[in-house]
Amino acid sequence: MKIAVNTRLLLYGRLEGIGWFTFENLSRIVRAHPEHDFYFIFDRPYHPDFIFSSNVHPVVIGPQARHPLLYFLWFEFSVNRILKKINADVFLSPDGYMSLRSKIPGIAVFHDLNFEHYPQDLPRAERWYYRHFFPKYAHKVRRIATVSEFSKKDIVGQYGVNPQKIDVVYNGANEQYCPLNDEQKTAAREKFTGGKPYFFFVGALHPRKNLINLFKAFELFKIGDQVGTMLLIAGARKWWTGEIAEVYDSLNCKAAIKFAGRLPASDMKLAMGSALALTYVSYFEGFGIPIIEAFRSGTPVITSNITSMPEVAGDAAILVNPFDPEDICAAMSTLNESIEKRNALIQAGIKRAQLFTWDKSAEKLWQTVQKVIDEV
Repeated sequence: MKIAVNTRLLLYGRLEGIGWFTFENLSRIVRAHPEHDFYFIFDRPYHPDFIFSSNVHPVVIGPQARHPLLYFLWFEFSVNRILKKINADVFLSPDGYMSLRSKIPGIAVFHDLNFEHYPQDLPRAERWYYRHFFPKYAHKVRRIATVSEFSKKDIVGQYGVNPQKIDVVYNGANEQYCPLNDEQKTAAREKFTGGKPYFFFVGALHPRKNLINLFKAFELFKIGDQVGTMLLIAGARKWWTGEIAEVYDSLNCKAAIKFAGRLPASDMKLAMGSALALTYVSYFEGFGIPIIEAFRSGTPVITSNITSMPEVAGDAAILVNPFDPEDICAAMSTLNESIEKRNALIQAGIKRAQLFTWDKSAEKLWQTVQKVIDEV
């Protein structure tokens, strides 16, 4: 079979959530299925590290799809044309975008529908594109994969899709994440915060990541802090808004907040494994990969009690109301003061992380692809 794959988010040195999902799953799937040919469709020159095996055939087509108008041109014209040219049997799109003009059986991975619930968090053009096209994609494709039971129910509720058409494919976490020894933690803290203990946040600095309430909670925490605890923020400021900036500028504790930008994988392992806790209090997530990364690292987790996060975290994290800075602050104080609570969460997290691996994810995603292959 010829399986075409949208790989436009395989960006060397710049992988984020969906990019990591694409990388980790495809690297396993193509090696496990040498009997099939995989055509990776890029919108720009690709890095050779993404050509995982000899049955991968890279294709580069323009224009670079990084704006709603260019999304439309790339998927409806360029992708449609190349699918015909290679005579693809199946088209897999790990970021959910599809070509409505193509007649090739499609599989879309919908990671979440945050744009349906919080459209105000997106620029107008992006908002319109998602809300106009994704319902159409949902009904056009042969199957949908999504990353949590929460997201599956959301797709069914929002778009009226038959639940039998949707498969849950949980994310995993990179195996580089593991507990660090005391010497490694001391060195990492020196590197990132001048030796100070710190809470850690990682993710694109998007409004739904709830930095505003995290900042407010940290401000409250600092009132009683005697040891100079810091808040380390890792992620690109692509979605930094005026409202986020206004709250940040009003803080008295700005000197205790450090922005590290996008960290390379080697530094991410150190930053995550040396933190007092991961503070991941988004108000909407389809999954939340950093939760599992923290579990693997032996780092306690504070996360939100809504959307997919309780499903992922189970009983291995402190769940908080993301709209209540005092509740977030209370969790931070608990983990700062109670060694017993920290240790209990660390052990529970290490155990729970075993439920979410990229090997399991790739196996489930392939089962979805196989269902479509069997129908072709």
